[in-house]
Amino acid sequence: MALAKLKSDATQARLAGLTLPEGLDVARKDALSRVSAMGLPHKRDEYWKYTDPISLTQADPIAAAVFHSDDSPLFAGVDSVKIVFVDGVFDADASDDLSCAGVEIDRLVDVAAADIHWATDLYGTSEARGQVPVARPLAALNTAFATDGVVIRATGKAAKPISLVYLHADEASDVMLHCVVRVEAGAEVTLLETGPAAARFNSVLEVDVAEGGAFHHVRAQGRDHERRAVTHCFARIASNGLFKSFTLTANGTMTRNECILELLGDDVVAHVAGACVGDGDDFHHDDTIFITHDGLRGESRQVFKKVLRNGAVGVFQGKILVKAGAQKTDGYQISQSLLLDGDSQFLAKPELEIYADDVICSHGSTSGAIDEDALFYMQSRGVGRKAATDLLTLAFLAEALEEIDNPALADDLRDRLDSWLARRS
Repeated sequence: MALAKLKSDATQARLAGLTLPEGLDVARKDALSRVSAMGLPHKRDEYWKYTDPISLTQADPIAAAVFHSDDSPLFAGVDSVKIVFVDGVFDADASDDLSCAGVEIDRLVDVAAADIHWATDLYGTSEARGQVPVARPLAALNTAFATDGVVIRATGKAAKPISLVYLHADEASDVMLHCVVRVEAGAEVTLLETGPAAARFNSVLEVDVAEGGAFHHVRAQGRDHERRAVTHCFARIASNGLFKSFTLTANGTMTRNECILELLGDDVVAHVAGACVGDGDDFHHDDTIFITHDGLRGESRQVFKKVLRNGAVGVFQGKILVKAGAQKTDGYQISQSLLLDGDSQFLAKPELEIYADDVICSHGSTSGAIDEDALFYMQSRGVGRKAATDLLTLAFLAEALEEIDNPALADDLRDRLDSWLARRS
């Protein structure tokens, strides 16, 4: 009863300062009902026991200093359709024209104002399904109150990737963005996301992949040292569909990335991967993944690597659920951390729940220090200790980066990781 009261009070305090945006009324009101019934998360909730959500649930965000960098924007050399949001506000002048062969792009505010739009029936649908068996109230909060975002419908092979750029300019910005992606049968699209977005950022990405469709997602969470973020990706993938998502996270005070996938058809391939580098005792990074197999011959991979130093904390919670009848499932899960000192922590909770008898499923989690024998060998060949440590760190992260299909994007992220390590010599 005490926990229920704490959650109820926190939820009411958070909701008191919010107003439902216009449009998409049914989905928004349903989501508001879910939030009110579930209550916002508390550290005593099972899937939040490693991560204190208070900075994400309190009424006002904690101010985050805006970080300025001389580095060129990530993916700047990629020919893409660039869509820019500054503290959650669409910047038309900085954005490209939204027309692109093989894909239709609209802003969420325009969808909300339209009488008829394909995205109306999808908005909030995957998020609502993703509330079972684990409640995800911050995602429902987003569905209810998100002010903008994009909706993307791939009708063929998109001519260019779609690049969402999130800029942070206001130290007190509190942003909720919601994106919906529909990949039609046989179509293919790549979505890029970069930038810190806000002092506090809550995002939801809903992806619906039809039969034979392919969705590629590469995300880099920005350099601001004091930002706080919770992201959610909900996806439903039909037969012969492909879903691949990779996230690179560097810096930030607190980041929680949730990914909830439903492999609904036969012969679905779904890969989720992440690389994280954290420095300092104010760094906390949490990957929480839930993959459900509900078709024949499904393949899923979870590959997560974290490099932590100076008291940084990393969390991984990953689950593979294989439903009865989902025979020939191949589920693979690995979470590993490289601790560069004795003060950092890696907290892992891998899970398998299997109701079929003809499957190949595995999970593993390891945590350790840098290999001193490898360091000695490299130093004996004339490589300095710092350079050798950086090379071994990049080699440790390589398995996660290999999940990116596009070599140019992977190389860009490797260069950024190399730069991050160089700055922390």
